[in-house]
Amino acid sequence: MGLTKTEIFSEEQNQMAALLKAMAHPARIAILQRILKSNTCICGNLVEELGLAQATISQHLKELKNAGIIQGTIEGVSICYCIEPKTWKLLQNQLGNFFASYKGEQNCC
Repeated sequence: MGLTKTEIFSEEQNQMAALLKAMAHPARIAILQRILKSNTCICGNLVEELGLAQATISQHLKELKNAGIIQGTIEGVSICYCIEPKTWKLLQNQLGNFFASYKGEQNCC
């Protein structure tokens, strides 16, 4: 039986790819920026701030939550979202190491 493509890559490579894929949409970046800017949980202000439909916002929040980048808690009839600190730190470390591995121009290409 053959290998699936993900099996030939390391756990770290697959994990980073999954997290980046979950973030790879301008609306999701905007949502994350809004959460980071508020430095607290947000509870439903995104529709007005981003100008997207509630269903669209909900789908993007779902993708970010399923990837573990954000977490949500129910407060009354609202769901409040904030950054999931462990995943954020992991992503920060992995991307930091990835970008730091570039040693500069080597008169290449």
